[in-house]
Amino acid sequence: MTINWFHNLSNRSLVITILICISLIYVSYTFNSCLISNLGRTLNKNSLKQFFISTSLWSDNMAIVNATKLALNNTTNFNGSYSASNDNNNISNKDSVHLHGHHNKNQRNSSSTSASAPHILDGSPKYRLLRQQGSRPSRHLPDTLIIGVKKSGTRALLEFIRLHPDVRAAGCEVHFFDRHYQKGLHWYRHHMPYTIEGQITMEKTPSYFVTKEVPQRVHHMNANTKLLVVVRDPVTRAISDYTQAASKKADMKRFEDLAFVNGSYAVVDTNWGPVKIGIYSRYLEKWLHYFQLSQLLFISGERLIMDPAYEIGRVQDFLGLKRVVTEKHFYFNATKGFPCLFKSEARSTPHCLGKTKGRNHPHIEAAAIERLRDFYRPFNNRFYEMTGINFAWP
Repeated sequence: MTINWFHNLSNRSLVITILICISLIYVSYTFNSCLISNLGRTLNKNSLKQFFISTSLWSDNMAIVNATKLALNNTTNFNGSYSASNDNNNISNKDSVHLHGHHNKNQRNSSSTSASAPHILDGSPKYRLLRQQGSRPSRHLPDTLIIGVKKSGTRALLEFIRLHPDVRAAGCEVHFFDRHYQKGLHWYRHHMPYTIEGQITMEKTPSYFVTKEVPQRVHHMNANTKLLVVVRDPVTRAISDYTQAASKKADMKRFEDLAFVNGSYAVVDTNWGPVKIGIYSRYLEKWLHYFQLSQLLFISGERLIMDPAYEIGRVQDFLGLKRVVTEKHFYFNATKGFPCLFKSEARSTPHCLGKTKGRNHPHIEAAAIERLRDFYRPFNNRFYEMTGINFAWP
């Protein structure tokens, strides 16, 4: 009996020992598995970081975030075929950037600082889809400039052409070539919108047309820049210019008192801005010193209002774009006397341009208007000869 008891005790001890060993092995395996897993994750993270650092992607992305903060703080011929200038002398090393044209896609360097656009920069469904497909938005200097003329319909032109999916434009007037040129092309580029391959970058500042230094500066940036010029009957344009200024200054003198010297209709005051701007031929001569006439498209401000689809069709042809923006995008607002949009890049509902568009002009004496028409007539005829277009202004 003692022997049987001993054997039973030995069997129980053996079972307990085996169970303890199994438990120890399980605990050891679990601990080591967690340790190995944690070590693996740590190594992966460090390897990934080293990969980013070694490929300069880490520093590039940080540079883009910083550039984005800077941009947010600062927010404020007819065949259309051309290539961007490859003249490295046009741009200093400090401001070295990639110029591009609509049909010269290989000039875009997607590995540059601007090429890796952060996903937060454009949340539109179109750009989310493009990112999923591997497209990388980047900033570029403009291919096309709307250079003027003030109070002729430049804002309308910009809003209308932005309906095209292949056009991306700076929303505000950047005034780089006339006010901020000393800040350099790098600063200018960071005020441009993000684009993808095949899209046109555009900017509008109407004062470019009348500023003496601008033609040379634009040529220095890119000798192949395409230029859009909206022109309008200079008398009506001057009155519209005056109306805008008077809306901001209650005690402004009458139009007639400002447009003529000594209150007499005999002498037109050509030093007064609203009158001076309307002498289009003088400004055009400066632009033609640096650009071929085929690089400029002249848009009738009157026809842009009466038949926007026609003028926008001409613009699309000039830029080498498919005619996407057509009559279906516009409707005429009889109250404002101005074309409005069924939808735009920013809004999917019908709307007109801002309250400042389509202001009612003050009454101007007929004698003053007639005298101004006589004054402008020889300059208008010269402008018709230079452009090859008769705008039929009175």
